[in-house]
Amino acid sequence: EELVKEKPKAERGLPPLPNVDKYPKVVTRFSPNPDSVLHLGNARAVILSHDYARKYGGTFILRFEDTDPRLKKAALQYYDLIRDDLKWLQCSWDKEYLQSDRLELYYQYAEELIRKASAYVCECESEDFKQLVEAGRACPCRNVSPEENLARWKRMLDGEYQEGEAVVRVKTDLDHPNPAVRDWPALRVIDTVKYPHPRVGSKYRVWPLYNMACGVDDHLMAISHVIRGKEHLTNMERQKYLYKHLGWRYPDAIHYGRLHVVGTDLSKSKMMRALEEGVYKDLTDPRLGTLMALRRRGITPQALRGVVYEVGPRPVDATISWENVYAANRKIIDPIARRFFFIDRPAVLSVSGVKNGRTVKLPAHPDHPEMGTREIVVEAEDGRCRLLISKGDLNIAKLGAIVRLMELFNFKVTHAASDGITGELHSETYVEARKVNAPLIQWLPEQRNCRVSVVMPTAERIDGLGEPSLTTRRVDEIVQLVRFGFGRVDAVSQDSLVLYFAHQ
Repeated sequence: EELVKEKPKAERGLPPLPNVDKYPKVVTRFSPNPDSVLHLGNARAVILSHDYARKYGGTFILRFEDTDPRLKKAALQYYDLIRDDLKWLQCSWDKEYLQSDRLELYYQYAEELIRKASAYVCECESEDFKQLVEAGRACPCRNVSPEENLARWKRMLDGEYQEGEAVVRVKTDLDHPNPAVRDWPALRVIDTVKYPHPRVGSKYRVWPLYNMACGVDDHLMAISHVIRGKEHLTNMERQKYLYKHLGWRYPDAIHYGRLHVVGTDLSKSKMMRALEEGVYKDLTDPRLGTLMALRRRGITPQALRGVVYEVGPRPVDATISWENVYAANRKIIDPIARRFFFIDRPAVLSVSGVKNGRTVKLPAHPDHPEMGTREIVVEAEDGRCRLLISKGDLNIAKLGAIVRLMELFNFKVTHAASDGITGELHSETYVEARKVNAPLIQWLPEQRNCRVSVVMPTAERIDGLGEPSLTTRRVDEIVQLVRFGFGRVDAVSQDSLVLYFAHQ
C-alpha cells in the first residue's frame, strides 16, 4: 500500500455522440500516416473512434493516409506495425482502405471540380501566390476558363509539369478570415522517380494533399462522425468548401484538445530523428511514448482505455502524468501479477541457531490463494544458514536489531558490515516479530537463484537475483518483484530472466 501514490479514479463512460439520429449508421475512422508507429497521443483517436462505433453498433474503419511520398513518406513496415498496435489496443476494424490505392478516384473528383469551375490549376510561383492570397486577391490562374484548366490538368497527369510547377487549388472565399483556407491546394506534382512511393513506386506523379483525399474519402466511406484533434479545425474549414462544391453534407466533427504527457515529447519527427542518430535503440525503447514501448513495459490496453475515457473528447487541452497511466495500470495488473523475491544488490546474511534446512512455501499472490504457492529451499549446515538480502536493507539491519525475514524467521543482528551481516535466530513466528515491532525484509538463498536483469524506463539496466521459479514464467507475463515493482517478462532462459519495468 505504501507504493501506491495515487488511487485510480472510477472509469468514466463515453458521453453521447451528437446527432446520431441524422445517420443510418454511426461510422468512424482512424486514419494514420504510416510513416511511424503509434504513440500514446494516437491512442486517444483510436480508442474514441473505435469505442464510439461499438457503442452505437456502427462501423469502424482503418484508413491509411499515405499520399505524401516526399515529406511524410510511408514505409512498408509501419503498415503492419500500426495494425499490430490496433490489435493490441483491442480496436478491431471492420474495413480497411489504403489511399495510395485510390488515386484514380481523387482524379475523378478533381476533374469534376475543374469542370464546374470550382477548382483550377495554378502555375504561379508559391511566393507570388502567397502574397496575393494574403492580400485577398486572386492569382492570374483563378479566372482561366475550365477548358484551359482541363488542358493544364491533362498536362499534369501526362507528366509535362515538373514538381512545384502546377497545383490544383479549390476555390474558397478570398476574404476568408483565415488566409490558410483561401484557395487551398488539393493536388500537386511529385517527382516519384526521386521520391518513389513504397507501395506503388513511380506509377503516379500527381498526388492529393491531405484535405482532398481525406475529404473525398470521408464522404465516400459514409463517415458520420470525425473524431480528431483541434489542430484539424482549419482542415475542416477547407474541406467544407469541397463539400459545398460537390453538393455533399459534411459529417459531424468532434475536435478534442491537445494531450500533453508530462516529461515526454510525442513528436514523431523528433522521435524518428533521434532513432536515426542512435539515441534510441529501436521503437520499443522504454524512454519512448510509443505503444510498442508501453506494451513492452507491461502497460495494458485496458489502462490506456481508462486514461482516454478519463480525458474524453473534450475540446480543452489536457495534461496527464505517467502516474495517471501507472495508477490505471496498477489497478488492472495488481490482482493478476504473481509475486517473487528480487535482490538487486546482494549482501550475505549468515544466521546461526538454524538447526535444519527447510522448504518455505510462499503465496503466489497474498490476496488470491487460488493462485497457489511457490517454494524456496533454505539449506542449513552446522546450525547456520547463509542467505542473501539487499544492500538497501543494511540500514534496517543494524547491530542489535531484530528483523523479520518474510515467511521465514526472525533474527537478531550480531555483526553488521558494509558487505553483509551476521545474526542469530531469535524466533520463528510473525507474532514474535510484531511483539518487538521487527521490520520485514525479503531474502533469497545463497545458491541456485535466477539471474535477473531489469530494464528501467530510463533504459538503465539493474541486475540482481530472483527466485529460481522465475524461470518458469512465460514471455509477456506481468509479475511483481516484491518491494521493487511490476514488470513484464521479456526473455527467459534456463537460469536467467529479462524484465522490463512498468512501475511501482
